[in-house]
Amino acid sequence: MSISIRFPGESASYRVARDRLLEQEIELRRAMESVAEARRHLPPGGLVPEDYVFEGAGPDGGSAKVRLSELFAPSKDSLVIYNFMFPRFPQDTRPGLKGGTTARLKLEEGPCPSCTALLDQLDGATDHVGQRVNFVVIAKAPLPRLLAFAQERGWRRLRLLSAAGNNFKRDYHAETAEGFQLPMLNVFRRDGGEIRHFWSSEMLNAPADPGQDPRHAGTIEPLWNIFDLTPEGRGSDWEEQLSYDCCGVGREHAYPAS
Repeated sequence: MSISIRFPGESASYRVARDRLLEQEIELRRAMESVAEARRHLPPGGLVPEDYVFEGAGPDGGSAKVRLSELFAPSKDSLVIYNFMFPRFPQDTRPGLKGGTTARLKLEEGPCPSCTALLDQLDGATDHVGQRVNFVVIAKAPLPRLLAFAQERGWRRLRLLSAAGNNFKRDYHAETAEGFQLPMLNVFRRDGGEIRHFWSSEMLNAPADPGQDPRHAGTIEPLWNIFDLTPEGRGSDWEEQLSYDCCGVGREHAYPAS
């Protein structure tokens, strides 16, 4: 492979190593394209067993019932659902919020910091995603609690629904038998009058190699992919938090302390 690009001050050993890495990156790109093509050609998945009824924000500011079938806009036959761990996993002891109504919840009833970090990133992408597919976020938390947190967080585009009144999460492996929440990503496909399951991020349940996390939704998460570009990498001593004490990136200013 012939590479003509060079950067100021680089050594010959750097260029040799970088060209070798570039070959690996090209192979990774090929592998990702191959996996995406194989995913697109999956045979039809199982029929959805019921037209699940969720609770979402109504046009008058109150709540409204919405069925799974109603989440498909005209001419958009794919539905992507991210299962927000709200409440968080019981063993998650990362600090809770410092202010706002959500901070009054018990720690185990509050939102997952990692899910929150991902949704912070996806909120800005939602308008773009919505040009081609339907995208919603579903949590087990009651709707008022979910919407209050979204307002405190500054989310303006995400469509948020509560599954507190149905078995959707349990049926589609976003909830354990004990009722603990899991961050499963589900995709459904509408074909005529039928809605079928298409794909889910099953690597969440697959064993990870030593020193790796499941990366079940890793290809859609800018944060960790940016870290992968740096010498520090993802590291093993850092996790997402609901707020940070330095660097001007904290969220404490987004809502009044109480």
